Amino acid sequence: MQLRRDKIGFVFQQFYLIPGLSVFDNIALPLLFSKKSAQQSKIRELAEMVGLQHRLNHAPAQLSGGMQQRVGLARGLAVDPEVLLMDEAFSALDPLIRTEMQDELLKLQEQDQRTVVFISHDLAVVRQLSDRILVLHHGRLVEQAATGELFERPKEDYTQRLLAAVPGRSLSPR
Repeated sequence: MQLRRDKIGFVFQQFYLIPGLSVFDNIALPLLFSKKSAQQSKIRELAEMVGLQHRLNHAPAQLSGGMQQRVGLARGLAVDPEVLLMDEAFSALDPLIRTEMQDELLKLQEQDQRTVVFISHDLAVVRQLSDRILVLHHGRLVEQAATGELFERPKEDYTQRLLAAVPGRSLSPR
């Protein structure tokens, strides 16, 4: 349990924000269950990183879906986790904010050498954010490879069909 609280951050497709708490308190929530202290400066820094520094006193209902998702991302990073699990974390964001958040995630990943497990059906996002890709089909691991290798030379029939279904297939590499 301590491992999950202190070493792993979560960002879900559904936001799971607490309606009665402010943006500030929703971001700080994981710190209440961790041995790490809730520092106001850290919460403000995370809010600024996701572009919500001026909304810290707002309730989740006062935010757009994309803003709520950004609160979820900041909350996932609050304990400064070694591993960040992200399940369709950018799906509710508009394209411009999605790109900004992806760039921010890459910067954080490079800066902190953090492991990020990113689950997505958006292959352009997967290609941009991933070093290594695991392809699942009906809950079974079908193929795993380095990103470039998987996109250039998929070995399994399912992976080949999946990649062939991408319109234009002009997915720029990371």
